Amino acid sequence: MADPIFKKIQLVGTSHESFSDAAANAIAKAAESLRNMSWFEVVEQRGSISEGKIGQYQVTVNIGFRVE
Repeated sequence: MADPIFKKIQLVGTSHESFSDAAANAIAKAAESLRNMSWFEVVEQRGSISEGKIGQYQVTVNIGFRVE
């Protein structure tokens, strides 16, 4: 059996609750169309400010999946 090969994509997940939820939302959306997801890495965290408060959390994630 050959060593596995992976491809990675980059997504930006969002949430009004937390950075963690934003990452989970990105992974859940990717799972709707990708198979063999194996890992993720958080590349960037940021958010928007609305009326002096956090309006939205945003997380850029790379998601790796095994190529068949």
